[in-house]
Amino acid sequence: MRYQPLTNTTYTNHRKKLAATLPSGALTIVNSNDTMPTNGDGTMPFRQNSDLLYLSGVDQEESVLTVFPTEVFLPSNEHTRRTNEVETREVRFQKWMYTNYPLHTYRRLAPIMHRLRAVKSAEEIEQMRNACKVTEAGLRRVLKFVKPGVLENEIEAEYMHEFLRRGSRGFAYSPIVASGFNACVLHYVENDKPCKDGDLLLMDVGAEYGNYASDMTRTIPVNGKFTERQKEVYSAVLHVMKESVKILRPGVMLGEYHKKVGELMEVELVKLGLLKQEEVDNQDPEKPAYKKFFMHGTSHFIGLDVHDVGLWHEPIEAGMVFTVEPGIYIREEKIGIRLENDIVITEDGHDDLMGDIPIEIEEIEQIMQG
Repeated sequence: MRYQPLTNTTYTNHRKKLAATLPSGALTIVNSNDTMPTNGDGTMPFRQNSDLLYLSGVDQEESVLTVFPTEVFLPSNEHTRRTNEVETREVRFQKWMYTNYPLHTYRRLAPIMHRLRAVKSAEEIEQMRNACKVTEAGLRRVLKFVKPGVLENEIEAEYMHEFLRRGSRGFAYSPIVASGFNACVLHYVENDKPCKDGDLLLMDVGAEYGNYASDMTRTIPVNGKFTERQKEVYSAVLHVMKESVKILRPGVMLGEYHKKVGELMEVELVKLGLLKQEEVDNQDPEKPAYKKFFMHGTSHFIGLDVHDVGLWHEPIEAGMVFTVEPGIYIREEKIGIRLENDIVITEDGHDDLMGDIPIEIEEIEQIMQG
């Protein structure tokens, strides 16, 4: 097998946790994902249903998991970013159940799975640590490869080479390799432009390992040396990142956390001369001033899926894993800087799964130049 799977005990424990939350006599049915066609007799790479993986570890198509016998709990995609443009195997199965067994009582499995999957076991965290180590190897390879004139897709290929040779099936999500002004375009995925001397290169990439995701962003100078202005903005983003991680502790509400991160960013943007203090003092709370330069969220759950399911309106718990990813984007200066690590919440604080991945200015420059 390409990767080292979790032990049978872990999956047994996951099923026991599910069973403990179900009412007496309930039946849960979870289907594998479809194998999607491309053209002719081709198919897309298979990616298993995350709930089925979480409960069984079975990583093959045309699989069905049943837990317990009478009432019926059915899964559905209730992810906050979901799209349902294609009718999935799960949806087809639900329609079949409703048609053939119309008098049964059906209930939603998704809220239960979101709660269970939000808190990772020690083995799951270790698998995510493995994914982060693969990602680290990819970055260290790329730091020695990047120079003016290379294409963004060549850099993407360097990551893929390193990921595959270390047992990963590749990227956990569509990679962003964005140089110059491209770094100011959120979710830029074309990755086909040349990297120019003096520009920055933003790389939002992460390896999967054993079906678990990692999610890293680093921003580096194409020529191996940050300009003074680039250093100034980079240091501001890094400061917000480090301070944000300190806030992520058990008992904290995510809404309050995001608000505090915004306040941290306001201070840095004023220091950089991008915002005036009166703009901050007089801002509309519904439209924070910092959003002009930091327009995306700063954290999300991560696990089997890069944007994993979780409990957004309940206090943070030990065992949850979040990204922390502040950024500053100055379109007029062609400066787009984002930094991102994956953080495990512990009983007394946090554990940075990417703590060994280069992020300080001096370390990045030293590796690139040397």
